Amino acid sequence: MKIAFISDLHANLYALEAVLADIHARGAEEILCAGDLVGYGPHPNEVVERIRTLGITTVQGNYDDAVANARLVCGCDYPDERSMAVGMASLAWTRERLNKDNQAYLRQLPFSYRLPAGNFDVLLVHGSPRRLNEYLYEDVPAEQLREIVRQADAGVLVCGHTHRPYHRFFDGRHLVNAGSVGQPRDGDPRASYVLAEFNVRLRVEVIRVPYDVEATARELVRVGLPQALADGLRRGQSYK
Repeated sequence: MKIAFISDLHANLYALEAVLADIHARGAEEILCAGDLVGYGPHPNEVVERIRTLGITTVQGNYDDAVANARLVCGCDYPDERSMAVGMASLAWTRERLNKDNQAYLRQLPFSYRLPAGNFDVLLVHGSPRRLNEYLYEDVPAEQLREIVRQADAGVLVCGHTHRPYHRFFDGRHLVNAGSVGQPRDGDPRASYVLAEFNVRLRVEVIRVPYDVEATARELVRVGLPQALADGLRRGQSYK
């Protein structure tokens, strides 16, 4: 069984279309999304509607929750006041433009989704099994990650939120981060997702997909989003 895991689309339609085409070419049987369909990008309605039209199973991300429920903050970990200002401007811009039907869709998304795949029990969340906005970075101490994976009570825990893909293995259990389709932050501006093959064993591959980054960056500025978001997209890094 071959499943594509996508996450953190962040209203980047051009990246999403490129990833969907790549997934189709690789013959994935199913696509699952770890949330954050909106925020930071210029196409919130278009991205949500694409996911809805395709019927892709999706869990709720922290940004989805913030926009859908008109929260003042998205629960992101801002390193400084300037980054916070950019993030809040993006949140306000997205909240004003996402139509009510798409807001209602984001509001009803589940916190988690569990499914059997091959010989494995898979749990899909956005941040962690504990919180929407908990960051499970690859360099978090092994003992801490091991305990989170154990508590998830699943053979495979799949998350997003960090915008940095990876695969770790603890005591017979797997932790997979799907990376980010719409706003990678690991220094590679190409869209990322994870392709997992579930048989007797689990095979995980991080896929990078080129798309027209510059077109998205220009569109960001044209619609009135902060220049810092465009600059970060070009670098494949967090905005500053």
